Amino acid sequence: MPAKSKQQQKAAGAALSAKRGDTPKSKLKGASKEMYESMSKDQLKDFAETKRKNLPKKKKSS
Repeated sequence: MPAKSKQQQKAAGAALSAKRGDTPKSKLKGASKEMYESMSKDQLKDFAETKRKNLPKKKKSS
């Protein structure tokens, strides 16, 4: 499932970095911390690999 916004893609990248052990978990905040705790490494990779070119900066609320 691809990310729906640039912010979501960036948060997934930060969470994935922590899952891999490249970044300390203590550095995570907000959405990236929640993603770290609730998503698998494969799910985070799918979100983080989303191309940013046509994504909105923020996801529009429904």
